[in-house]
Amino acid sequence: MPHGWIILDKPLELGSTQAVAAVKRNLRQAGLGKVKVGHGGTLDPLATGVLPIALGEATKLAGRMLDASKVYAFTLRFGAETDTLDLEGKVIAESPHRPNQAEIEAALPRFTGPIEQVPPAYSALMVDGERAYDLARKGEAVELKSRHVTIHELRLLSTEDEAATFEAYVSKGTYIRSLARDLARALGTVGHVTMLRRLRAGPFDLSQAISLDKLNEIGKGAPLENVILPLEAGLVDIPALDLGSEQASMVRQGRVLSELAFDDGLYWARIGDRPLALVELSGGDARVVRGFNLPDVAE
Repeated sequence: MPHGWIILDKPLELGSTQAVAAVKRNLRQAGLGKVKVGHGGTLDPLATGVLPIALGEATKLAGRMLDASKVYAFTLRFGAETDTLDLEGKVIAESPHRPNQAEIEAALPRFTGPIEQVPPAYSALMVDGERAYDLARKGEAVELKSRHVTIHELRLLSTEDEAATFEAYVSKGTYIRSLARDLARALGTVGHVTMLRRLRAGPFDLSQAISLDKLNEIGKGAPLENVILPLEAGLVDIPALDLGSEQASMVRQGRVLSELAFDDGLYWARIGDRPLALVELSGGDARVVRGFNLPDVAE
């Protein structure tokens, strides 16, 4: 059973669920049998880029990926707003105004830091037990509440005749389509997203990502180690806590470690290079948040 991460550079028109299915299929064709697989953050079919896919025990960290900050590049085309806020939808509003570079750059500080945004009607959020996009597709009015998100950084990369391309470093829960909608409206026009590419998700970036073609080579006999990252690659953004054999045994049993001289916070406990658990340290006591059942190795 493999335990770790495959970072896929998701291509256009492939859904996140389809990407997970592609990983499962290739692992099965490689003779690895049934492997637990999950993704760490949905990407729309019209988006590309970093999609972390967890295998085995790494699936216990998929929730951390969902909560992680992310970096996107996106292109906002001015003049027409669509119901989906991207290329897929129908035009619902138009404007003749095209903001210039100076106007765009002057507006960016208003969308940096903590902001409120209303998610797109065409989103996977639940409304009265149904997905918002299912209701929207049936022609029903979808009322979604605004939410607090943080735009850590928003910068203009380039402008062209009727569009501008940006890079955004954002907190969990941020919808780039909503950001683009609100930015266009603040500039006295309307717009929609024509390109969306995720450059980073949590600790993973495009330098670690593989193409779908390279993934498919696994099913044809290419070594899995060519594409899989270790479980701990998903933990590099938090400190490690090195344990001795007795402490490691206690963590495996879910017991509390006491009198540790470390700052409060989240750590990953390890013995040698082997991850044992996520632990929360408070007042010198470390409690197991999530244990990893990795194969035994010599310690």
